[in-house]
Amino acid sequence: MDDSVSLDRKLEMLEAELRHSRRMAALGELVGTTTHEFNNILTTIINYAKLGLRHKDEASRDKALAKILAAAERAEKITNGVLGIARNRGSERVATDLAKLIESSLVLIEREMQKYRIAVEVQFEPVPQALVCGNEIQQVLLNLLTNARQAMPRGGRILIRLVHDTAANTVDLSIRDSGVGIPPEVLPKIFDRYFSTKSGPDASGKGGTGVGLATCREILEAHHGKIRVESSVGVGTAFTLKLPVAPQEASTVHIPVPKLGVPTASATSAG
Repeated sequence: MDDSVSLDRKLEMLEAELRHSRRMAALGELVGTTTHEFNNILTTIINYAKLGLRHKDEASRDKALAKILAAAERAEKITNGVLGIARNRGSERVATDLAKLIESSLVLIEREMQKYRIAVEVQFEPVPQALVCGNEIQQVLLNLLTNARQAMPRGGRILIRLVHDTAANTVDLSIRDSGVGIPPEVLPKIFDRYFSTKSGPDASGKGGTGVGLATCREILEAHHGKIRVESSVGVGTAFTLKLPVAPQEASTVHIPVPKLGVPTASATSAG
């Protein structure tokens, strides 16, 4: 009996360590992305500061100060987004506004989407809060968005939708891309651990290990939710996360959302 209890306890500890490792890996990947972005922001600030010092006329200085202010505000948005993830390190599931979670996530990858000529559109219907661990769902979301971006090497469009499935009592978050699609013979294998159609990480250093989608499925199952996929070669792929609606008595988490400033991203509300 003692051996059984001990074994169960060891299993719990291993699962807790695995969850912690996943969160740290996701945070580490974001730090890598944002460090590169901060370098670009600092370059902008330095160059326009030099311009303002070199040119004494008021017009040039005003232009330089405006560019420096815009770069600093962008740095603030990114910092707030990363700090939000870092603060939410727990595994507790609480009532969460998924619209705010999505918007906060997009701040962190908007420049990457611009770089690869990806237009991002969001359509949020009025939905109840979901009972989730915010940082784990954010990890799933960023993984799916990265996969979608990689499926469109020549640019394309991503549509993110939120709807309330009243029959199933779930909040459904879908990410649809206009990419190359997944062949039907491959589709049943994509959630298998270590299965990958990629030869290795791309130019941004992401992808190729095959553990991403397997982890996404494990996270959704741990939330008593589901992840579904539909895909057509040459048309695109859509992933749908079905997450449980939070009961009214569940505590609420407040997610700070910096204002989005992506020229290629548009937000619409679908009734």
